[in-house]
Amino acid sequence: MLDHRARMESGRKEKVERILSEFRLKEEDLKKVMYRMQKEMDRGLKLETHEEASVKMLPTYVRSTPEGSEVGDFLSLDLGGTNFRVMLVKVGEGEEGQWKVKTKHQMYSIPEDAMTGTAEMLFDYISECISDFLDKHQMKHKKLPLGFTFSFPVRHEDIDKGILLNWTKGFKASGAEGNNVVGLLRDAIKRRGDFEMDVVAMVNDTVATMISCYYEDHRYEKIIGGKYMGEIVRLVLLKLVDENLLFNGEASEKLKTRGTFETRFMSQIESDSDDRKQIYNILTTFELLPSGTDCDIVRMVCESVSTRAAQMCSAGLAGVINRMRESRSQETLKITVGVDGSVYKLHPSFKDRFHATVRQLTPGCDITFIQSEEGSGRGAALISAVACKMACMMGQ
Repeated sequence: MLDHRARMESGRKEKVERILSEFRLKEEDLKKVMYRMQKEMDRGLKLETHEEASVKMLPTYVRSTPEGSEVGDFLSLDLGGTNFRVMLVKVGEGEEGQWKVKTKHQMYSIPEDAMTGTAEMLFDYISECISDFLDKHQMKHKKLPLGFTFSFPVRHEDIDKGILLNWTKGFKASGAEGNNVVGLLRDAIKRRGDFEMDVVAMVNDTVATMISCYYEDHRYEKIIGGKYMGEIVRLVLLKLVDENLLFNGEASEKLKTRGTFETRFMSQIESDSDDRKQIYNILTTFELLPSGTDCDIVRMVCESVSTRAAQMCSAGLAGVINRMRESRSQETLKITVGVDGSVYKLHPSFKDRFHATVRQLTPGCDITFIQSEEGSGRGAALISAVACKMACMMGQ
C-alpha cells in the first residue's frame, strides 16, 4: 500500500516536472534574449528607428559624477510605484576624514484616486508628503536642493526638465503625459506655499542607482527588479490544480483571486527547511490543507519561476555588457554592476543564479557586483549635489 502511494506521488511530481519544463531556459534561449536586447539598443540609438525601438536609449543629461568634494543637505523623492519615498541625504566629511553619505527616509503610500485622478491631484499629494516629512525633521525653514527619481518613460530636455511620454505601473493621472514633470512638481509646491524647494535634477531609478554606487566604484551600474513573479506562481498553481496535480484538484477562492500570492512568499517558500513548516503555514492562509507532496510541488513551482526570472534578467544585462565591450574594442572588459531591488536582496538564491548566468553569457568580462543600499533615492540626492556644485563653478 505504501509502495503504491509512493509511486503515485512520484508519478505526480514527474507530470509536474514536465509542465514546469517550459520554464527551463537553455543557453541558446538566453542568447536570443541577449541579442534582441543588443538589437533594440542599436535601434534606440539610431535616429531613424528610435521611435519604434523598445529600448529608447534616452539621454540622461547627467554630465558629471560625485568625486568626494560635494557637501550639504539634500532632499530626494523616489516615485516609481504605489509607494513613494522622501529622503534626507547629508553629504560631507565623516569623523575619520572620509566622504560620508547619511540618509533618513520615510515611505508614503499613494492612494488610488491620486494615481488615477488628475496630475494636479497626484503632485499635490506628493507636495503634502514632502511637507509632512519636513515637519517631522524640522527643516521647513531651509530651501534644500531636491533630486527627483521618476521611474517612468521621460524624454529629457535638460537635467531639470523631462516630458512624460506615457504612464505605466497602474498610473493614469490625466494632464501629465506630454508635460514637464519637474514643472508639475514645482507648481504643486508653489500652490501649497508652506515650504520652498530648489528642484535641480530629475532622473530614473537606473541612473540614480548608478550614481549611488559610483563613489564606491567608478565604472558601470545597472538596476533590476521583479514585480510579477508571485502572480506567475499563482497562475501556474491554478494550472496544476486544473490538471488534478495539486490540492486534490480544488483551489480556494483566495488562490483564485488575482494578486493574492505575493512575491515575498516565494522567498519564504524557497528558504524553508525540509520539514516544510513555512510552506504549509503560507498555504493554510490561502484556506488550503496541503499534503507533503503539495508543499514540495509548490516549492518546485517557485524555484522554476524565480530561476527563469534570474536568467532573463541576466540575459538582458549580458547584452548590455557585451555591447559595451564590443564598442570599446576591449579583449577583456573590467566592469562593476550596481544592483538594487527587493528580490535581489531578499530572495535566498536569486542573486547567485543571476550572477552565475551573467558571467556565463559574458566571456571576456571581469564583473564585480555591488548591492546598492537606498540606491534610487540616495542617487537622486547625489546627482543634485553634483548639479549644485557645477552650477556654483559656472557661476564663478
